[in-house]
Amino acid sequence: MMGLDSKIPAGALADKWKNHKDHMELVAPNNRDKIDIIVVGTGLAGGSAAATLAEQGYNVKAFCYQDSPRRAHSIAAQGGINAAKNYQNDGDSIYRLFYDTIKGGDYRAREANVHRLAEVSGNIIDQCVAQGVPFGREYGGMLDNRSFGGVQVKRTFYAKGQTGQQLLLGAYAAMSRQIGKGRIKMYNRHEMMDIVLVDGKARGIIARNLITGEIERHSAHAVVVATGGYGNVYFLSTNAMGSNASAVWKIHKKGAYFANPCYVQIHPTCIPVHGTQQSKLTLMSESLRNSGRIWVPKKKEDAVAIREGKKKAKDIPEEDRDYYLERRYPAFGNLVPRDVASRAAKERCDAGFGIENNDTKEGVFLDFSTEIMKKGKESATEKNIHNPSSDQIYSLGRAWVEEKYGNLFQMYEKITADNPYETPMKIYPAVHYTMGGIWVDYNLMSSIPGCFVIGEANFSDHGANRLGASALMQGLADGYFVLPYTIANYLSADIRTGAIPTDTPEFDQAEKNIQDKISFFLNNKGKYSVDHFHKRLGNIMWNKVGMGRTGKGLQEAIQEIQEVRKDFWENVKVPGEADNLNPELEKAFRVADFLELGQLMAIDALNRNESCGGHFREEYSTPDGEAQRDDQNYKYVAAWEYKGADINQEVLHKEELVYENIEVKTRSYK
Repeated sequence: MMGLDSKIPAGALADKWKNHKDHMELVAPNNRDKIDIIVVGTGLAGGSAAATLAEQGYNVKAFCYQDSPRRAHSIAAQGGINAAKNYQNDGDSIYRLFYDTIKGGDYRAREANVHRLAEVSGNIIDQCVAQGVPFGREYGGMLDNRSFGGVQVKRTFYAKGQTGQQLLLGAYAAMSRQIGKGRIKMYNRHEMMDIVLVDGKARGIIARNLITGEIERHSAHAVVVATGGYGNVYFLSTNAMGSNASAVWKIHKKGAYFANPCYVQIHPTCIPVHGTQQSKLTLMSESLRNSGRIWVPKKKEDAVAIREGKKKAKDIPEEDRDYYLERRYPAFGNLVPRDVASRAAKERCDAGFGIENNDTKEGVFLDFSTEIMKKGKESATEKNIHNPSSDQIYSLGRAWVEEKYGNLFQMYEKITADNPYETPMKIYPAVHYTMGGIWVDYNLMSSIPGCFVIGEANFSDHGANRLGASALMQGLADGYFVLPYTIANYLSADIRTGAIPTDTPEFDQAEKNIQDKISFFLNNKGKYSVDHFHKRLGNIMWNKVGMGRTGKGLQEAIQEIQEVRKDFWENVKVPGEADNLNPELEKAFRVADFLELGQLMAIDALNRNESCGGHFREEYSTPDGEAQRDDQNYKYVAAWEYKGADINQEVLHKEELVYENIEVKTRSYK
């Protein structure tokens, strides 16, 4: 087991990455085809990594549980991708992106990693433009930028509301080229069941063919895990139903430290929960906060009337509307960071001002009427329409909004049957992204030698809260511009190793463990479905490890999750067979992992006696309800080491965070 050595290069912050690249070991081009690399996950991080490594000449085996990499959850990202190009000439810079990211993460991210991310951000845009990604452009042909939460510049590049999809198609095209050349061997509809260690190094995986049920052995000189986040621990989240934490949890149980599991992002602009049988939530892009104003009625009786259907949003006069983000945070208004906006919505709904007629009365308005009229007047002026009528102004303004956000408005109307051009959207916070993940050093290697973790699956860049449009940036930075350098430094020692055999005791034991667990699930005479237990876990997590956390609630959550775990192993019922397509068997493995991870999340949250970013302990807040950090005692990365089935026995390792280039201070967006 390695110690907790972050391997941050010495020297000035702005020179660390350049100097590190200059002094790393390399693998010569004529030696790269002697080396095999497994990439698990083919979203933006995994897809870009697989394409780049194959382009360099390595033999890549890529695994995804979907029928195609094009279905990776990266496709769901809507609003954009950040980069410090300063096209808007409004004061942006690499340092500004670095600073905003550190501040947005509430001073709980590693300085060196974040600065590197800011440095390579511009390269990502150039790469994607070269691939043909259809970014939005201004009238003169230059790439356009949006504003996003937590910043005061426009640095977010976008492709309408389909940015993730377009970027993923770019990465997939690069992958497809390498598949065609035979440099990537693609394993669709395969799921990683375990990692295999030989002499302490990652040397392969056990995978299950999800169509035939066949258990397969795959070896490599290094394993890259790029399987996304663990938001589905909560059952209801904005993640795709198949998104899971099994790969990262498997490597955690083999020795990879799990960092900051309590750091979960609640996204403020999700369509509210509408019923107890719902299985997924739908996100509305943060980009909508550029043009929408968030409000609830000032009077409780108006909120009640709206919930009961006696009044509509248009019936509430302007003076009786509480634009609470603009009131509380005048400097940033509706563009405060996600954690701040989410807690503010919760506070208003907890106080009785929610407008949605669901079980919890939770929901707020996202209103575009002001922007429609404003842009309508600008368009009328541009078109030399003197004294335009209200209808003309509305029509012109609607056309502007439709050009910017049309597909998002269409999606909202299809789901809710409400026309957001005419009535405000209803939104409420929901689990979205996870900042925690596998601990990695500066080279993106976990505490298992040869096991690299990239994208949302690692912890490295976002601290306690991710700024909007930074997920796509990190995924592509890791895959295109960081890992291809750092993995060579590790693989340079393997050019004489030769192919890794799979007929070894390590592979035998790993495969047997999986077969035994499959046999257990299919033969257990339980009473309840997998979803029964997942919903119970999700209810505990949302209510006690969600937006607002207390010491008492977290202690209860730990005990309650233990009880659900015990009940799961005694009473889960998994129908079907092992040797064909069996979604319930897939879910059983995932929920077993969710139960253990959920318990660790609660333990980590209980251990961190402060509020920072998405981790909000109600006992540690300012009189006006803002997060109250404890930099003296908790300015560290919490990296947990697995110690067996009793999750309470996990051992905490601390990586102290050192800030030499910024002043650590209380976040303020007022």
